[in-house]
Amino acid sequence: MAGRLIYLIGPSGSGKDSLLDAARPRLAERGCRIVRRVITRSAEAVGEAAQGVSPEQFAAMQAEGAFALSWHANGLSYGIPREIDDWLAAGEDVLVNGSRAHLGQTRARYPTSLVLLLTVDQAVLRQRLIARGRESLADIEARLARNARFTAELIAGHGAGLFVLDNSGPLEHSVERLLCCLNHGHSACA
Repeated sequence: MAGRLIYLIGPSGSGKDSLLDAARPRLAERGCRIVRRVITRSAEAVGEAAQGVSPEQFAAMQAEGAFALSWHANGLSYGIPREIDDWLAAGEDVLVNGSRAHLGQTRARYPTSLVLLLTVDQAVLRQRLIARGRESLADIEARLARNARFTAELIAGHGAGLFVLDNSGPLEHSVERLLCCLNHGHSACA
């Protein structure tokens, strides 16, 4: 039996990396791999434990077919190693930190994927983005407005196969809801 692609999406600052780090041991117990992305960001950059490459290295890897999925967002390039296809074929579940804008292409390639949208209250998200210190307040407000529109469009356009996880509260609760969705489906995790 083939494994399942679990495609985690959400706005910057929603806590995807924190959720994955907190859930990692429990996901490993259930045989679910968390994929390490390739990103055109320096290895010293704060954030997820990704493989940092130069734009030139990324382009060469993409040309060689190194990625099962790839996209460009916020001035960076992201790639998901093609090894995920081998893991899925071997029956392993694979969790990917994906892109909301790339959801359509992902569903076209992996039609049985489970899509999890990590959301967070706008006030909480604002505080997280301010604490990161990467953007001006005006940029943060523009990001929040875009996020609200994008999230509403995603839910309206993909509602039937999209499971929403609220990460506004304690991280432990989000981990439990994530595992519940993976085990039982959305209706059991409301």
